[in-house]
Amino acid sequence: MRFRLAFAVVLSLLAAGCVADDVGPINVLTSEAGPPSPTFIPDPGDDGSTVVGLAFSGGGTRAAAFSYGVLRALDDIVIDEQPHRRTLVDDVRMISGASGGAVTAAYFGYRGKDGYRDFRERFLIQDAEANLRKSLSPLNLVRAYNGGVNDRSGFAKWLNDHLFDGATFLAFRKPDRPIVWINASDIYNRTPFLFSYDTFAALCSDLEKVRLADAVAASAAVPVVFAPIVVSATSPHCGYHRPPWLERALADRNASIRLRAYASALDSYQNADPLDYVKLLDGGLTDNIGVTGFTIERSAAGTPYGPLSPVAAVRLRTLLFIIADAGSDSDVSWGKSLHGPKIGELLDAVTSTTLASSVRDEVDALTLAVSQWQDELVRYRCGLPASTVAAYRGSAGGWNCRDVQLVVQHLSFADLDPAMQVKLNVIPTRLRLPVEQVDLTIAAGQQALLVNAAIGKAVAAIRAHAGVSTEMAAAQAN
Repeated sequence: MRFRLAFAVVLSLLAAGCVADDVGPINVLTSEAGPPSPTFIPDPGDDGSTVVGLAFSGGGTRAAAFSYGVLRALDDIVIDEQPHRRTLVDDVRMISGASGGAVTAAYFGYRGKDGYRDFRERFLIQDAEANLRKSLSPLNLVRAYNGGVNDRSGFAKWLNDHLFDGATFLAFRKPDRPIVWINASDIYNRTPFLFSYDTFAALCSDLEKVRLADAVAASAAVPVVFAPIVVSATSPHCGYHRPPWLERALADRNASIRLRAYASALDSYQNADPLDYVKLLDGGLTDNIGVTGFTIERSAAGTPYGPLSPVAAVRLRTLLFIIADAGSDSDVSWGKSLHGPKIGELLDAVTSTTLASSVRDEVDALTLAVSQWQDELVRYRCGLPASTVAAYRGSAGGWNCRDVQLVVQHLSFADLDPAMQVKLNVIPTRLRLPVEQVDLTIAAGQQALLVNAAIGKAVAAIRAHAGVSTEMAAAQAN
């Protein structure tokens, strides 16, 4: 018996060199740096009076379903009827996600506002764990010891084959698509890793050649369950030049700490001698609600209007930034006992406490940043000459430079009635859920948005400006 056990262990150890053979890298080094990130988010295709930004949290399929429910609720809110019917989904110009929320964000960017609605059938009710290794076999224990049980042949391959159809980031380059930010975590620099053109230019790579499936898998790579997703950082001297915002961030000691950390990470891809590979894990480690993309872009803008264009900043009346947070509350029955929590409960409590604290800080920081941005926008707009206003708007008639509102709202299970919260909080963070739990979470996302008073007030103002009556909007939504 001892011999057989020892023999099994030896075989497992011998296999260790090939247990995670599909680890990347996911990028291709080039002799010429890829293009920089766009200076501005895409301008709306309509009058530009409304802009919607979305950030989707982590939480596996639970988070993907909740964020999908938010999208469907936005799609039911009619805000204009001339010259054609328009809902809030038509005005989504920026969308980001971490972990499970990254699946929804990437799919919306890939399929667009007219093609994303089959997400439930293509992902939410499918078995995205089909390719995963889940047993506690000796071989999987060795894989875990060597960095992660599942490599790219697991979730990344499933996403590529069943959801993204082999598409790369080039699929986002369409006129009607928003800017999409997928967030992972760079565990070398201990910073968020943003799948952006600037990031991959610093890596001497072209973002447009990176598979969407690999980016989303990196964002969802829970430590140990998944091996890190690998990005090559060995510079082939591609003629890379730091963008102006990065130069400013590194030189300015008073710059945003988040921006400086991100700038230092990009700089390390070119200048850190021992750094041959960047290892990526779950985006929730550094930003579980997926707001990094917007906060970095705003901090890096260097203008009172960025990441909006000057034209968009003048045309804007309402900007809605909605965070869909699918974090759940764990059972805390141990709080009624003198003893405990036990080790499993303790680990869960520590993780939940860390995430909840981080989310509160991120929401508060984002709300403050957007409030300051609104003040800067007003000063910028009120300082423009009438000729510039007329050129950007088509006319200076009826112009009110102060008539702009930026609304940030955090949607979560706490916005729902207690009975629904109880059902939602028992839904695990998995990539496969029963259909009834999927549909419950979709309905929760829809309901959380529809009961939000601040969003309702903003929508009423948008409709009033467009001349859409409440009765007409309700009839069209139904």
